[in-house]
Amino acid sequence: MRIGVPREVKNSEYRVAITPVGVHELVTRGHTVAVGTDAGVGSSISDDAFRAVGADIVDDADALWAGSELVLKVKEPVEEEYHRLRDDLVLFTYLHLAADEPLVDALLAAGTTSIAYETVQLSSGLLPLLYPMSEVAGCLAPQVGAHELLKNSGGRGVLMGGIGGVANAKVVVLGAGVVGQNATEVALGMGADVTLLDTNLEKLRFCLARWGNRVQQLASSDLSVREQVLGADLVIGTVLVPGARAPKLVTDEMVAGMKPGSVLVDVSIDQGGCFESSRPTTHADPTFRVHDSTFYCVANIPGVVPITSTWALTNATLPYVKALAGGWLEALRGDPALAKGLSTHAGHLTSRPVAEAFGRDWVELDDVVA
Repeated sequence: MRIGVPREVKNSEYRVAITPVGVHELVTRGHTVAVGTDAGVGSSISDDAFRAVGADIVDDADALWAGSELVLKVKEPVEEEYHRLRDDLVLFTYLHLAADEPLVDALLAAGTTSIAYETVQLSSGLLPLLYPMSEVAGCLAPQVGAHELLKNSGGRGVLMGGIGGVANAKVVVLGAGVVGQNATEVALGMGADVTLLDTNLEKLRFCLARWGNRVQQLASSDLSVREQVLGADLVIGTVLVPGARAPKLVTDEMVAGMKPGSVLVDVSIDQGGCFESSRPTTHADPTFRVHDSTFYCVANIPGVVPITSTWALTNATLPYVKALAGGWLEALRGDPALAKGLSTHAGHLTSRPVAEAFGRDWVELDDVVA
């Protein structure tokens, strides 16, 4: 199969969809791999490193897409890439379609077969291709929150913790999944007092076993969220409903009652965000104000640690890429987890959560795979 790996064009996106290790695995299996010029530079991978394992380096992005049967990306196509979509193309990347109706329209109009990393799901419920980037985003969230709490960043001027005789910062984490647990671990390490909320009691029991009474675990409800948010210095939103829009848990009315200079980091922004006024921002312009609080809603948080993120992502995606390179339909028939990633095909939505987010029709996944 002809596989293309274009250079990412999203703002401050330094990751690349494959490492030389991945290229080598594909080339030794008889596939051809074309990599965009300087696609790996942001991750400290040179064009020569890709050439050394058999990749072709292609300078023209249009030519790279046109010559590829399977395109691997990190982030969803942006508007300037829509014209490269077509009906005989398989696209494998993060899509987050429930928060991006223009991309839904572009994929359907082009007839592209798109498979989303974030909805590949094992029978256990684990999302194996979202997991590594959730780890990264969770670890980064307290760091960026701590920075925005600095007075010269417009924050309250509060240190996360560690000073005798002075109260630690109060950090509230909404969601006890992979992002929430990693955010909790890092916030604890920075000395903050952390409260973790989730509707899943099994996750909260796991967190109690992991951290004991060092973390306060609470069953999430409208009232408990309100009470905790109003007292917080930093709120980290990590709520995820696979493939669907995130629920809005923090209202503007709650934010109006928060401490002046408080910070809210919305890691759920790829799926629409879990704060009422959340809107996607970029690393170049990451924050905005709501009442007297700072919102940080960058939609590609892991992109700023690309060396870590690129290698972690390829470790997770490579087995699925090798399967798809043998034929996408056969790969989906042979792996129900991968089949759940199918989002669009032949002008139809195959993701029910995305269809419901926009009031669209969809076709059943089983019908397509069959």
